[in-house]
Amino acid sequence: MTDDKSRPEPMITRLVRDHLTAIEGYAPIEPPEVVARELGIPADHIIKLDANENPYGPSPRVKAALASFDGYHYYPDPEQREVRRAVALYAGVEPEQVVLGNGSDEMLDLCARLFLSPGDTLVNFPPSFGVYSFLGHIYDANIAHVERGEDFSLDIGRAERELARAKLAFIASPNNPTGNSLSRDELERLLAPGAVIAVDEAYAEFAGESFVDLVERHDNLIVLRTFSKWAGLAGMRAGYAVVPEALAELIWRVKIPYNLTVAAEQAILASLEDVPALRVNVELIKAERRRMHDMLAALSWLRPFPSSANFILCEVKGIAAKEVSAQLRRRGILVRYFDSPGVRNCIRVSVGRPRDTESFIEALAEIGGGIRV
Repeated sequence: MTDDKSRPEPMITRLVRDHLTAIEGYAPIEPPEVVARELGIPADHIIKLDANENPYGPSPRVKAALASFDGYHYYPDPEQREVRRAVALYAGVEPEQVVLGNGSDEMLDLCARLFLSPGDTLVNFPPSFGVYSFLGHIYDANIAHVERGEDFSLDIGRAERELARAKLAFIASPNNPTGNSLSRDELERLLAPGAVIAVDEAYAEFAGESFVDLVERHDNLIVLRTFSKWAGLAGMRAGYAVVPEALAELIWRVKIPYNLTVAAEQAILASLEDVPALRVNVELIKAERRRMHDMLAALSWLRPFPSSANFILCEVKGIAAKEVSAQLRRRGILVRYFDSPGVRNCIRVSVGRPRDTESFIEALAEIGGGIRV
C-alpha cells in the first residue's frame, strides 16, 4: 500500500493560493441532532448552551409568514428595498446606510474584502470572536493582536499605535467570549487614527446600547448587527451592516447578488412587526443571565465574569475546562470551552431557559463534587 505522504501533490492543490494551503478553518458548532446521534439519546434531550442561540426561538409571526409566502420560486429583490426600509426604521438610520446579507458573518467578510489586500494590517483584540482572525488569514493580511487586560479591558494606547498603520479593525461590543462592552469614549479613540473600525454588535440588544448613531458622524465606522440572537433567527442567517452612505454604493457593487434569501427577508419583516414580544424574550434572557451568574458564583471552583451578552464566561479551577465540557457533553449539555491566551481554562455557557440552567448547575455540582480548590 502506498503511503499517502509519498503521493505527489495533486495539480489542483498546487494552484491554490499559497497562503490558504496551511490555513486553519474556523471551528463551528454542531447541530443538536448530530450530537444526539453520537450520544445515542433523543435530540430533544440535548441542552444546547454552546452557540449563544435564543432558547425562545423566533416570533410566531415568522412561522406564519414563511408558511403563507408564495414567492419562493422568484429571486429576491436585489436592492433589498422593503426589508432595508424596515431595518432602517428599527435601527434608527437611513435605508441608504443599510446592507443586508447572510448573517453578520457575511458583513464581516465584506469588510475584509473591501479593505484588506495582501500585507495590509488588520487589528484584532483577543480574546475575541475567532472569525476576525480567520478572515485576516483568508485575505492574507498581517494581523496585529492587541491583547486585552486580565479584566478584558482594552489597551487603548497600544491600539491607537497599531491603528495608525492599519486599514481595518474588528471589535465586538459586547465582546465574544468575554461579555464586556466597549465605551463610547473608547470607540472615539479607536476611530481617531483613521483606520476603518467595524463594530460587531451581535449582542447589542442584550446590552441595551448601540453605536449606530455614530456612523453618520464618522466615515470610518461600520456597525454590524444580526437577527440571530435577539430575534431567534440564527438558522435563517439574517444580518446587516450600517455603513457610511459614501461606502454603501461600493458595497452594492462588490457583494454577491441575491445574498439575502426571500425566506430570510420574510423572517426579518415578520420579526420587526413583533418587536415588543421579542423584547420580552430578551428581558427573560437578561433576568436568567443574572440568576445563572449568581448560581455559578456559588460554586467555589468556578469564577463567572460579568456579561452584557446572552452568555457567561467562567474560569474553571482545579480541573481542565475541556474535561468539564466533556463531562457535560456526556450528560447531553453542550457548552464551549477555551484554552487560549486570555481565556485559559474557561467555559462559555449560553443563557437558556430556567430549566436549562437548573440542569446545567445540577450537572456542575456532580462534576465538582471531588474538586478541591
